[in-house]
Amino acid sequence: MSLSAKQWRNRFLDETGSGTLEFALSAVILFMTMLGIMEICLAVYTNHMMSEAAREGTRYAMVHGNKCMVNGASCTASAAQIDSYVKNLGYPGVAPENLTVTTTYSAYPAGNTCSPNANCANPGNLVTVSVSYSFPLTIPFVPTSLLNLGSSSSVVISQ
Repeated sequence: MSLSAKQWRNRFLDETGSGTLEFALSAVILFMTMLGIMEICLAVYTNHMMSEAAREGTRYAMVHGNKCMVNGASCTASAAQIDSYVKNLGYPGVAPENLTVTTTYSAYPAGNTCSPNANCANPGNLVTVSVSYSFPLTIPFVPTSLLNLGSSSSVVISQ
């Protein structure tokens, strides 16, 4: 049974299913946008966590200066211990292997940088902890890239 020209024309001009097709096309764009917004929100959250990690690192360095004593034993923290402390804070969604921690000391208030051989963790000196993080930004249909996030915090050593 063959269709007449009028039946062929009616079949191709029929709008049955067009709503489904329009929804499918617009839903892809909507969901891609929603996932992109969620990924950017995760990046903002991670940036906030880097600020908090830098503050926690300087706090740890501040109370573990050269004069730190607990029950007669020294509790002085080295740069490697500060690095380990910050990486082990365990913030959700933050991979420690993507985290870089740098600790520097300087004379306060002059601001002179201490030489590597000098003992700079004395009370009254300034300690600065800088934290950087490589955030893997993955947005649908966009090539994955690394977003470098970072923060630093400085405080005067108290003990």
